[in-house]
Amino acid sequence: MKKFMKFACVSAVMLTALAGCGGSGKEADTDEKVLKIAGLDGGFGTGGWEAVAKEFEKIEGVKVELEFEKNISDVLRPRIQAGEDIPDIIYLSIGAQGGLTDTMVKEKQIQPIDDLLDMKIPGSDVTVKENIIPGFTDALNLRPYDDGKLYLAPLNYSPCGLFYNAGLFAEKGWEVPTTWDEMFALGDKAKAEGIALFTYPTTGYFDAFFSALLNETAGPDAYDKMMHYDEKTWESEDAKKAFEIVGKLAEYIEPNTVAQANGTDFTKNQQAILDNKALFIPNGTWLPGEMEDAPRAEGFEWGMMALPKVTADGDAYSTTFTEQMYIPEGAENVDLAKKFMAYCYSDEAATLFYTKGKSAVMPTVNASDNIKDDDINKIFYSIYDNGAKANAVGFAALENQVEGVDLTGAEGILYGTVNSVMTKDKTVDQWYDEFLTGLKKVVEANK
Repeated sequence: MKKFMKFACVSAVMLTALAGCGGSGKEADTDEKVLKIAGLDGGFGTGGWEAVAKEFEKIEGVKVELEFEKNISDVLRPRIQAGEDIPDIIYLSIGAQGGLTDTMVKEKQIQPIDDLLDMKIPGSDVTVKENIIPGFTDALNLRPYDDGKLYLAPLNYSPCGLFYNAGLFAEKGWEVPTTWDEMFALGDKAKAEGIALFTYPTTGYFDAFFSALLNETAGPDAYDKMMHYDEKTWESEDAKKAFEIVGKLAEYIEPNTVAQANGTDFTKNQQAILDNKALFIPNGTWLPGEMEDAPRAEGFEWGMMALPKVTADGDAYSTTFTEQMYIPEGAENVDLAKKFMAYCYSDEAATLFYTKGKSAVMPTVNASDNIKDDDINKIFYSIYDNGAKANAVGFAALENQVEGVDLTGAEGILYGTVNSVMTKDKTVDQWYDEFLTGLKKVVEANK
């Protein structure tokens, strides 16, 4: 909002009469800087953002306007396309429903933020780089162009894995499976009691699931090559093994999953775990907060595991997922936006995000101090202490897009086709061949 008070003295008589009013000739300017932040109203809620914004307003003497919607991709896309009312900061992850951030990355509509790491955190003498966990800003999805520059800033890191009702396992005397063979054997046992082995919120959740699975079937070196679109590696038996494991889950899928695997009904699939209609669901640590007020079976108790190993002597993987925020092209207050980002990595902000934001854990060196021993998140954030290996999710960005070919978006060939595989409208071979065909087109366009 802007207010202007101008006293125009248009005649000598009026100037004389009003000599005591504004004799300096200066305009009174009460402009107030406004930082606009738009983001997803998701599993972590908006309470953390509201609390952090209030503290930042006090420090910087500015106004922060928050716009959070569950369908924020749909809300922002037409505005960005028109170049009108563009936020200064967008909080929306790569792979999120709607694919807005994926499009922004592909079209190079995100501003570099290299200097953020060397900035002092507002109200502190510590730099962002000094207060963030080492390695978190090196992820491929945050530096998508291989030009050495940082474009997206990590938020709210979450170990991802398979969530289940530990109370049900205790009641039935079932062991948590450690290999995929044990997993499918458990699926047969559960099916006999009318319980499905598996469900998923939406196909977008397979980015974390499939990334961990590829690390298990092919190994981390091969995984890195696949994330850079290496055809030979994708054509290997180890790569196809991951497709086959997902395909086998179709024999054990909760029957309502596909019909509900969308942005409106996905919580119904999550509810299936609480109702003991399915045993496992891939998700991140935001799930308990998202389902906090949902009804649940008697004796329900959250459990979480990494993906089962392919072989008994193999490795179990859990994808470390971070949400992202970024400054879009067209933002008006870039410097102020970077200041806000820097403040997000303060110890104060990390505490607010956790306590007010449904247990969102920032990737800062002291953020885990907010997790008390009796906090349920101790179970989730100790997954790597229990032997699982961590991996990041994200493909390298492409210089040239191929019209009609979406390989890795939330609804693209690699992840979106899972719905058709689960309904058996497509076979694993068809899914795999479609991906390789699309991959060849992408590689050819980007030679």
